[in-house]
Amino acid sequence: MRGRRKAAQPSPRDRLTAALAPLLARAAAALAPVLAFLAPHLRRLRPQYPRPGRDDWRRWIPSWRQWLGGILGSLGLSTFFLVVAYAATDIPDNLNSYATQQDNVFFWADGTPMARTGWVQRQAMPLKDIPEGVRWAVLAAENESFYSDPGISFKGITRALFRTVGQGDTQGGSTITQQYVKNVYLNQDQTVSRKFTEAMISLKLDNKMSKDKILEGYLNTSWFGRGTYGIQRASQAYYGKDVSKLNPSEAAMLASLLKGAGLYDPTLGKANHDRAVERWSWILDRMVKIGKLSPAERATYKAFPEPLKQNPLYDTGQQSDYLVELATQYAKKTGHISDKDFDLGGYQIYTTFDKNREAQLTDAVTKARKKAQRDDPKTAADAHYGAASVATDGRILAVHGGPDHRRQGYNESNATTVPAGSAFLPFVYAAGLEHGVHKTREGPATPVTGESLYDGDDGVPVTTPEGPYWDRSGRKVAAHNDGGTSYGQISLHQALAKSVNTPFMQLGMDTGLANVRATAQAAGLLSSSLGAQVPALSLGSSTPSAIRMASGYATFAADGKHTEPYSVRKITHNGTKVPLEIPSARRAIGADTAQEVSSALRDAFRTAHPGDASATAQVAGKAGTTEGDTAAWYVGTAKAVSTAVVVYRIDLAKSLEPLPLKDVAGKSGDVPYGIWSGAMSPLG
Repeated sequence: MRGRRKAAQPSPRDRLTAALAPLLARAAAALAPVLAFLAPHLRRLRPQYPRPGRDDWRRWIPSWRQWLGGILGSLGLSTFFLVVAYAATDIPDNLNSYATQQDNVFFWADGTPMARTGWVQRQAMPLKDIPEGVRWAVLAAENESFYSDPGISFKGITRALFRTVGQGDTQGGSTITQQYVKNVYLNQDQTVSRKFTEAMISLKLDNKMSKDKILEGYLNTSWFGRGTYGIQRASQAYYGKDVSKLNPSEAAMLASLLKGAGLYDPTLGKANHDRAVERWSWILDRMVKIGKLSPAERATYKAFPEPLKQNPLYDTGQQSDYLVELATQYAKKTGHISDKDFDLGGYQIYTTFDKNREAQLTDAVTKARKKAQRDDPKTAADAHYGAASVATDGRILAVHGGPDHRRQGYNESNATTVPAGSAFLPFVYAAGLEHGVHKTREGPATPVTGESLYDGDDGVPVTTPEGPYWDRSGRKVAAHNDGGTSYGQISLHQALAKSVNTPFMQLGMDTGLANVRATAQAAGLLSSSLGAQVPALSLGSSTPSAIRMASGYATFAADGKHTEPYSVRKITHNGTKVPLEIPSARRAIGADTAQEVSSALRDAFRTAHPGDASATAQVAGKAGTTEGDTAAWYVGTAKAVSTAVVVYRIDLAKSLEPLPLKDVAGKSGDVPYGIWSGAMSPLG
């Protein structure tokens, strides 16, 4: 006999239904009278659309009951959504990079560390150590109802959301709690989702953290410009004192920076200064209005508290500070990094600077400077030595920016203050070789070669196709050679080798000064440094920097291809590569032209300095002198590296007008050459 089949067990769903059925039945019985009473009213609220009993357009207009139902329903859903969002939002455990600042690290070309910058500075201060006047200056400026609000401003959020959606101004509308949340937990993106998250976290934070703690955190994490985060570092950077020693007037100036240091730092320009003064005055008036500053004390703060011109916290002085300055400017520009983001730190800047070449260049300049100070201390006090080495592929290998960045931030390698003088002649020669010359105004160009003859006599008048060139005073313009020496008819190649000026002033006129300017610019000189389009242009009235002169001569050594000089080869941010476009070579002048100019420059080097390099060494270069003896140059190339050295005198305390050298550059300009040869050693 087959066994009896076991009965199937009810499913969990069936068991739950069986258990709830009696309960639901009792609940329905209890609610029946209530539902019977509400049924007629609920039927009246039930939307009937289009409305019956109405004619024409009125049948499409909702009744007041329908309007009320829609509004109540929307409010109910919105409230439900906000309650759920509030419950689902957690305060992040980790602070973001705005609250955990880092150094930026710079590396030499060989990958070894060069410098760590201290631009990002933050020192947390307990709220008890921050004077009440300072606190209320910030609160008056940013959020006077801070101690009474729920952590968010509904009016401000609405305005900010409207501006975000409309892509308008994104400033304003946030409480200090919201700003603190944005600083330490979120990013700076101006999006609706970020603003909504900010509001939810702010509400929760306001319930979990005391107002004093929130204010303390805000004051210690806010950005005040000049690389500073927090009120303590800002006080030191702008006034050279601890925050405990600030008065309300100084505090009001610092509070104005919270609206945007780039717009309100008064040292950055007149427009900034005007904005800062206006907001400073408004903040002090607000402090009076909210009862945190007496009218009598306000009356004592009539003069704007001018901050220090520079941040004294930036510890400078090393020669590498000039390198850091150049690399920082380049990294921000080409890496598209804002000042604020760069100040947050975490960047690794891999420069093109060669440690050994930098040491050689610095040593050569230091020796020349010390000798000048021994020989003539008074004259040497105003002496400046600008120098730079640039590879033919554009890499800036070394610069000399000055004696001490702490005492002189003025970078002598990048200055465009003194004329190039006869060091400019190769660009005129290259323009003639490239474009030829015009003997008549409308006639065709006649080719020029290194063997073309020109008048090398001193004082020879400059001519145009119509005759002599007259200046505005009615005098014939004439060129002069160093020492007044005349050479008679001389080839252009020999004229450059011997640095004879007069042929090149005439060559510039014959070629066309516009072509001379264009050739110099294509080779690497900046258009802003080029002289006026008059005959003196050919004799070096332009004022290029040492970096640009080295770059221009590098173009000749690179067979006419020019690469823009650059100081940074790679950038990473906490290990992640930052997009960076390295300059590429482009054709500036013809290869034949560049080779002929280089050949003449090699002869110029051997003529002036026979025996300083082996017979097979490809060394080229020439000296540069200026009218009035205000600058002395030496620019030359060897082993695919171009170095430019300039010596000049300027009293920076008075003006940027060059002064006579008075033998600071040596009797025959041997000091620039001595620095150049020391930096380029060995030449053979």
